[in-house]
Formats: sequence, structure tokens, C-alpha cells
Amino acid sequence: MKKGLWTLLMVLLPAATAVQAKLTPEEAYRLASEAQLAFRQGNEQVRADPDAARNHYDQAILRYQKIVEEGGIANQYLYYNLGNAYLLKGELGRAILNYRRAEKTGRANADLDRNLAFARSKRLDQIPVQAEKRVLHTLFFWHYDFSLRTRFLLACVGWSVAWLAALLWLFWARFRFARWFTLAAALFALFLAGSVLLDAYHAWKNPQGVIVAESVVARQGDGENYAESFKQPLHAGTEFDLLEQRSGWLRIRLSDDTQTWVPSSAAELI
Repeated sequence: MKKGLWTLLMVLLPAATAVQAKLTPEEAYRLASEAQLAFRQGNEQVRADPDAARNHYDQAILRYQKIVEEGGIANQYLYYNLGNAYLLKGELGRAILNYRRAEKTGRANADLDRNLAFARSKRLDQIPVQAEKRVLHTLFFWHYDFSLRTRFLLACVGWSVAWLAALLWLFWARFRFARWFTLAAALFALFLAGSVLLDAYHAWKNPQGVIVAESVVARQGDGENYAESFKQPLHAGTEFDLLEQRSGWLRIRLSDDTQTWVPSSAAELI
């Protein structure tokens, strides 16, 4: 418990001073302590008194969100804990939303990956991924399975190795494999750098989001007067790519490439 708080404090101190935040680092630390306490109390009462447990999870969520919104702090630790609180409270959409935000703001995390996969397995809408996308995922697993931060760091390592090998090639003729090391490391770095740039381009062109409403009727246009796109509504936790925004409506693309419209109040962007 104390170790987690000290870890959070080390993250909060530079973040809180880097922006004009309403919260001081001490206030952020206090809120984090209170949130952890409320979360633990919720876990202790989840079986004996589910209503009291949900109230404790609400208290934890409020404090974590205050750190994010008023403290100007956004990191993997906060979003991961928000995701856990929402998941245990039963709000699947917001759990997945915050787990996805945690993915974007930190390094690879086995616990995060496991919780996100579990939350996704509980969705009512299990929309299949296109066969072409599954093939791409298999061939370019490093692009899809490694976090953005991990790929960036590996690209930096690749460039460093490439430069070191190039220097050995130039100044140490006996190192016969320096040329191949240079080429291999440079290609490794280029692939990963390209992956990072591709992600950045997609995030700029088509931001991703999550349905957070318990259910929402998807329509064929940006208004209640348009026909329904599906026989059943979309449910919390369904993920999408944003294609267009109009007044109060979002045109989205689902994982099977189906396009539809939903009210903006029913979804949030990652």
C-alpha cells in the first residue's frame, strides 16, 4: 500500500508542477490515499453489502478523477485504478475506456492487459474483427501488441545500436559483422519508428472511443429521425474509430468496418 502511494507521489510531483494545476502535490497525494482507502473498503464489502461497496467505489472514482481533472495529471497508474473501480462497480464501458487510456499513457503492463481482456470478454456486443485485420495483427504483432511507449523506446535502442555498429564498422575493420549489425539495427529502428508514426497519424485522423452508455440505438444518420442501423442497440464497452462529428452526433466505424451514428453523449473518446 505504502509502496503504491510513494510510486504515485513520485509521478505526481513533476506532473503537478509542470502545469498550472489547481491541486498541489500534497493535495493530490492526499486524494490518492483517500481513493485507495475507499477502493480497499469497497473490496472488503463487495460480498456482504454490494450497495455500500459501490458507494466506496464511487468515492474512489471521484477522487481519482479530481486528480486527473483538477490536478492536470494523466498517467497509467490513475487510469488503471479508475478502470478497476469502474469494473468492480459494474460500469463496463468506462472501465474499458480508462484501461485504454492507461494503455496510451504508460509502458506495457501485464496486469492492465489481463484486466482489459477480461473486461472485453464481458461485453454484450462481441463484434468480430475483419479477417484482413486478423491477418495484419498476426503478421505485424509488434505493432498491435506492444504499447506506443515500448515501440518508441525500442526504436531508440535500435538507432543507438545501429550507430554503435556503424562506428565499429568504420574504425575496427576486424569486426566483420558490423555492416550487417548496422543494417539490421537500422531496419529494426525504422520499422518501429514507422509503427509509432502510423499510430500517431491514425490517432489524429480517426481517434478511437468507447460506448459508455449502458445501451444506445445506432442510426443511419445524425438524428433520431433516421432508421436504426441494427436490430439491437450497441452496449457499453463497444470500441470504435471516430470518422466524423456533427452537432450532438458521432459517425463511427466498428471493428467489422460497419459505419453508423450514435449520440455523442453515449460515448467518450480515448
